[in-house]
Amino acid sequence: MNLAAGALLLLTGLLTASAQSASGKLARASLSGGDYIRLSDWAGAGRFQVVWTRRNEEVQLTNSWSRLVFTVDSHKAEVNGVTIFLSAPVAVRHGCLYLSVQDLETALNPVLFPSNHTVRAPVMSVCLDPGHGGRDPGNEEGRRKEKDYTLLLAREVRELLSVAGLTVTLTRNGDSFVALPDRTELARQRDADLFVSLHFNAVIADKAEVKGVEVYCLTPAGAGSTNARGEGGDVSAWAGNRLDAKNILLAYQVQKAMVRSLPVEDRGVKRARFAVLRNARVPAILIEAGFMSHPQESKRIFDPQYRRRLARAIADGILAYKRAIER
Repeated sequence: MNLAAGALLLLTGLLTASAQSASGKLARASLSGGDYIRLSDWAGAGRFQVVWTRRNEEVQLTNSWSRLVFTVDSHKAEVNGVTIFLSAPVAVRHGCLYLSVQDLETALNPVLFPSNHTVRAPVMSVCLDPGHGGRDPGNEEGRRKEKDYTLLLAREVRELLSVAGLTVTLTRNGDSFVALPDRTELARQRDADLFVSLHFNAVIADKAEVKGVEVYCLTPAGAGSTNARGEGGDVSAWAGNRLDAKNILLAYQVQKAMVRSLPVEDRGVKRARFAVLRNARVPAILIEAGFMSHPQESKRIFDPQYRRRLARAIADGILAYKRAIER
């Protein structure tokens, strides 16, 4: 690294640390029973320029290292070109926009300021979890079964991460059934530093329309999920919530790597209380790497050359996370 690049990196680090420190001291407001910070105050702390677009329905924040886009009354946000779904919508009161403190602490700050979540021990091992298996085929399109393609993808990712120097294990190496609680337990037994569950999506209706990739991490305690299927009203804390900041950073890095290197639609970083995320003792994500039900996307999923590119993107995202928290 030359002196100019080193100086820029140091300056960026100082500015981001200062911005996050300042955001913790900003005045809070109670809206709908939750704590919020005025967006303009947070933007000022981060030295963002604020520009309204789309007839005052959307606001764009930019500074020397980031670009963010928020939409009024929406959970959907964009961080450096990657979609992230917030736990609470951006609120508007008396002409001012407000961000949830919970979203600042568990989504935006961890992604924008990863240097504040560094670890003493480096990331050396990953447990890959090929979804489904055995008597659980997962999604089926004709004779194609999700369980077969998640295993093929996991083997590709394992090879790439192994070449990069990581120890990689799989929760299943063949067509065997592994109960959901056992998957994260296997990661614990093997002293994995990360847990990554691999899946492919499908829909029943609108098969020709619904496509793209998305990455899930655990929903913060007390918040509603992006995908709340099967949760009922449960918003309690789980073991995995101790790692909320690292979960979202890992999900963001993998989603960013996929949407930037593959011809896919960005369906965003989302939240859910999936069984394999709830009790994970290490940073954990679940990847939905495309729709088997989409006519064109399914052809790519079934193509070994494309799956290699997909595996490369997932591996790149994991390695980007590793670099972000080890520096």
